[in-house]
Amino acid sequence: MYDNIFYRVERTVALYGVQYCARKIPERVPEFNTLGFPGELTKLLLSLSNASGLILWSGPTGSGKTTSISALLREFLILEGGFAYTIEDPTEMPLDGSQKGGLGLCKQTQPAGGNWGASLKSALRSKPRYILVGEIRTPDTASEVLRAATSGHLVLSSIHANNITDAIYSVVKYAASSEMSEELAFDLFSRGMLGVMHQTLFGIRNRKPSTSYLFTNPDTTKGDPVRGIIKSGKLNLATSIEMQMTRLPRGMNIFPEV
Repeated sequence: MYDNIFYRVERTVALYGVQYCARKIPERVPEFNTLGFPGELTKLLLSLSNASGLILWSGPTGSGKTTSISALLREFLILEGGFAYTIEDPTEMPLDGSQKGGLGLCKQTQPAGGNWGASLKSALRSKPRYILVGEIRTPDTASEVLRAATSGHLVLSSIHANNITDAIYSVVKYAASSEMSEELAFDLFSRGMLGVMHQTLFGIRNRKPSTSYLFTNPDTTKGDPVRGIIKSGKLNLATSIEMQMTRLPRGMNIFPEV
């Protein structure tokens, strides 16, 4: 914190001495509808406020993943109220405390001792409606995120990946590096997934998101081909992604009856 402004600072030992890179953090979480996402996509994401499962945001470093999931969590708390718990290292967006109207409460934490998996287990004891995990970067985190997403919570998280398929594979591979089998990881992901986003930013002064996405039907009582594909472990998802990205902007149903 410097002059009432919060910075995220990275210290690097360079060839000719120590170098610091300071990234200015926004003073408030932006409203989700100001981030530049298409209207129909924004509408669909906000409609998931009552659902349970995993919304995974992927992309390269500095692509706005944390801003997006933080803004979406804030909207959920405003829309529905309830208790949210975040695990971040470092905490970036000012989410802690009550949100607009006082109906939604958020508790921001950092992983105790760097142990993401144990911190997520601890968070579950508080029975939060929403859980935000800043980044999936360890096997324990991945396995606990999948378990939380299939036990009645709405979980938001991010991961570094080049596309949607890589994002799913990365979570599964992480989880399978813990005590979980790869088959079980694919099964949990298929049952817990609500949506996977991939985001990059374009532009110079006013940077806007460029996104691809894949959703599953939040009504788990209905069949969903995407869940079946993911459960099989053979992620031939290109057709499903193309279909959804063609139909959603036109206001068409993206969940075929099965």
